[in-house]
Amino acid sequence: MATATMNISLPDTMKAEVEQIVANEGYGNTSEFFRDLVRDYLKQRQERELEAVLLERLKDTNDKAFNIKDVLTVIRADAKSKGKNKLSMNTIDREIKAYRREKR
Repeated sequence: MATATMNISLPDTMKAEVEQIVANEGYGNTSEFFRDLVRDYLKQRQERELEAVLLERLKDTNDKAFNIKDVLTVIRADAKSKGKNKLSMNTIDREIKAYRREKR
């Protein structure tokens, strides 16, 4: 995987906290810490977007019934339109299972 360099500016106190976290929590270096933060953020953002798609689908008054296959089609199309060809199946599965538990 190709990597790119990004520079950020932090207040001294925040920099000291990051350095302490890196030293105490098993990160190899500062870049590893920030990559981990970015991965977590991107995962959370993807889950929020998925939730929005599911909620919108549930609110659609034109549908007489909620159909999981239709929802998956909408989710995948939405992800593809945003350039996300690898939408996490774990995320989709979790959302569907949660919905099914609520409907029982």
